[in-house]
Amino acid sequence: MRILPRPEEGLRAVIDQARGQAPRAEAVAARWVESTRPVWTWFAREWRRLGTLAAILLIAGILVHALYGANGMVIYRQKRAEMKALQSEVERLQKENGRYVGQIRSLKSDPAAIEKEAREQLRYARPGEIVLVAPDTPQKAATSRAKNEK
Repeated sequence: MRILPRPEEGLRAVIDQARGQAPRAEAVAARWVESTRPVWTWFAREWRRLGTLAAILLIAGILVHALYGANGMVIYRQKRAEMKALQSEVERLQKENGRYVGQIRSLKSDPAAIEKEAREQLRYARPGEIVLVAPDTPQKAATSRAKNEK
């Protein structure tokens, strides 16, 4: 069975063939329109409600994404708290560093600071001085309760 006419038959044959099939195509289209008419009439009546529902769902999705997404408010607050903690740690370390810089300067130039460190860390003494060293505090003995638990 041949769908298209032969080229030698020309354009008139194509038009004649289409005229013969036109009533069948119109019948198919009419059946399709009638079968889908309830859906389209329902959609025409409910389009405002459907549009409102779609907008609400879209807004809810955007809101959920803004709160809990990869860069949402929850993550933002966690990162902000982490940043504040790190800033306070940086400030603490800068103060400690400044204290060490001052101590280094004084050890390089101040003879009293040098003498103090030599006496404390190296246990140096001047001639004629007696250095008294306190014994280390003994650790507490284990209680009877702790001995029983072993």
